[in-house]
Amino acid sequence: MRRQPSMLYLRPFMPLIVGLSLGFTLCLVCLPLLEEGCTSEGSVDQVARLRKPNSVQESPELQNYNDEDFEPRIITDPKPVKSGGKAPFRARYISTELGIREKLVVGVITSREKLDTVAVALNKTLAHYIHKLLYFTGTRNVKAPGGMYVVTHGDDRPVWELAQTIRYINDHFHRDYDWTYLVTDHTYVQGERVVDIFDHISMNRDVYMGKRVPFRDMDGYYCKVGHGVVLSHSVMSALQRNLDGCMETILDLQPDEWLGRCLHDVMGISCVEEFEGVDYNTYQFSSTIDPDNEDSQEFQKAYTVHPVVEPTDFYRLHRRFAHIELDLAYTEIENIKTQIKNLSHKTPEGEAGLTWPIGINPPFKPQTRFDVLSWDYFTETHLYTCPDGAPKCELRGIDKLDVEDIIGTSVQRLNDKYQKQGLVFDHVRLLNGYRRFDPTRGMEYELDLLVGETGPDKVRDVVTKRVKLLRPLSQVEIIPMPYVTETTRLYVILPVTVHDREQVAKFLDSYAQVVLDIHENSMLTIVFIYDPLDAQNIQEDDVFGMLKSMITYYERKYPNAKIPWISIKTDVPTQLKIMDIISKKHPVDALFLLVTVTDELSIEFLNRCRMNTIAGWQAFFPIHFAQYSPELVYDTKPYPATVEFGREFGHFDIHAFDEACFYNSDYMNTRTELQKHRKDNEDVSETYNLYEMFLKHSDLHVFRAVEPDLRQRYMPRTCNPHLSEDLYHSCLVSQAEGLASKEQLAKLIFEHDNEVKSQAENAAKS
Repeated sequence: MRRQPSMLYLRPFMPLIVGLSLGFTLCLVCLPLLEEGCTSEGSVDQVARLRKPNSVQESPELQNYNDEDFEPRIITDPKPVKSGGKAPFRARYISTELGIREKLVVGVITSREKLDTVAVALNKTLAHYIHKLLYFTGTRNVKAPGGMYVVTHGDDRPVWELAQTIRYINDHFHRDYDWTYLVTDHTYVQGERVVDIFDHISMNRDVYMGKRVPFRDMDGYYCKVGHGVVLSHSVMSALQRNLDGCMETILDLQPDEWLGRCLHDVMGISCVEEFEGVDYNTYQFSSTIDPDNEDSQEFQKAYTVHPVVEPTDFYRLHRRFAHIELDLAYTEIENIKTQIKNLSHKTPEGEAGLTWPIGINPPFKPQTRFDVLSWDYFTETHLYTCPDGAPKCELRGIDKLDVEDIIGTSVQRLNDKYQKQGLVFDHVRLLNGYRRFDPTRGMEYELDLLVGETGPDKVRDVVTKRVKLLRPLSQVEIIPMPYVTETTRLYVILPVTVHDREQVAKFLDSYAQVVLDIHENSMLTIVFIYDPLDAQNIQEDDVFGMLKSMITYYERKYPNAKIPWISIKTDVPTQLKIMDIISKKHPVDALFLLVTVTDELSIEFLNRCRMNTIAGWQAFFPIHFAQYSPELVYDTKPYPATVEFGREFGHFDIHAFDEACFYNSDYMNTRTELQKHRKDNEDVSETYNLYEMFLKHSDLHVFRAVEPDLRQRYMPRTCNPHLSEDLYHSCLVSQAEGLASKEQLAKLIFEHDNEVKSQAENAAKS
């Protein structure tokens, strides 16, 4: 009776128990069979083959892999097979390797008599449009005018002269140019239109285009060279191969007709006036036609005007066509504006998205308060945002011309706008003027003008008008600059006075790390400046004796380095006095870097000095990062050994012109020019510094920019009262701003006032 409950309890688990029992039984039965299959003969070989890569061949030594004397053998990569041929030739320019050619070469057929007259006029009106412009004459021993490429053939027969011109162009320029354009010196060429032809037709077609004239005794046309002849590259190639044969058949022909017959016989082509939708328009000129008053459609569409006999007619025609092109440009601008207006409603912003002026980029939108563009206030006489930080300065130079121009333009635009209403405006006075430079648009102006308004009834009234103007940025042009490298030898000039002696050791240590340790291509010259009293005792007590011994130490430490030094005597040490002596002791092409004893040099700054200074072109005046007084900036000692970069540690001193990079040749030329303009009994070496001298008395571009890699340690600046008023004032401003920032100075003053107050209160209580 007791078994029945237990059996009932185990009954649901019986299938599981039976299944597990059968499973274990089957595993025990099958295990010997599986082990026998794995240890069968050849099984190890099969496993080895599965693990072996197909790329490895089995050698006889590896067949007996169970041998105890098996040693691995390292198989290295095979060495590359050296080619017995020469290295492939690579062209210097990718355009040469890809076969890219220039577009147009122009040949002008002239003569000795016309070379100095009409040919010069043609050159002045055409040369700035053409990449290669050549002049050909059959007379030898011709003196070429300046800026003109003249080729002499020695045979002034017309046909032979044209043939030799084609031969010369083929021999010297055929590989480098796609198109050839031949013309005579009696033809005015509208260069912009002619160049535009070759942007619209294929260079691979056989093109013989110009003013066509029918042959006298055969079908076809030839082109008049007087009106200009366009020849494609393939046509010039055919002439190159067959020119000798064409010259053998020369009869009593004009050169134009001879060229046309040659191309007709060789290639079977005739002159055309239209090709691929481009019309070649010409105009027949005469001395009775006034270019300034000629308004015919034939004249306005002309590519060339022929014949032009007088040089003055070239300039008159050039002026006339310049006005025509300008009118066409204005018309096109107005058409584009109209299209922009018509399409504005289809944009997401709609008509509200139209900018003023139409087609100009929208105003710059600042992302933060630091990006806000500030306006500069000005009047007709003064500017209230001055470069030197002064609150008010007189309008002069380009700024004065700018203000006068925008005032005149404003009055003119008012007259143009209200002309239909019979109103005439004249300028009375500028009330307020604002301007700012927007890097996305250009210079913006807002003017409050007091103008006189004269109505149809001749009654004059004075009214106020607010005018907004924009001087947009024009097309950016790449200006070619002379080639400069970072390998130019740099002559570092270090002036040292008695007050600078303690700083020289730090400078020499920095100079050794930056220049001498890495064998930088620079040479240091130290200028010891004695005042008259110290110069008298130089034999007994040399104030720079220890520094000269230090120089000897560095020369022994670096045998390949020489540090020459020069001694001068003056009570007013200025940059010009120092450089007058240094300039005579260095080559004319020397690149100078003038530094101070508190400067911390870096290789980046030295390279920028080389790259930013161009002989005969540019001088570089970096704005160094001047350290604030460590006693005012740092709370605890020791102070950092180097200058830390940050707004709380220093500032860019725009009032200091201590460092300069320039070439000796530029200095000598500018110094000579300065001497010519000096006043009677004026010592210009004390009234000018290098920056003012280059800025006022040279044609160089004076480049001034902040240089974060040129840092100057703090040292109390000593201003010499013997300097000129401007130099002395700049020194005082630099001295005052070099102590600390305004925020730091205000904090120190506040702390000092609190300390004084607390001391006074304690004294009162006691």
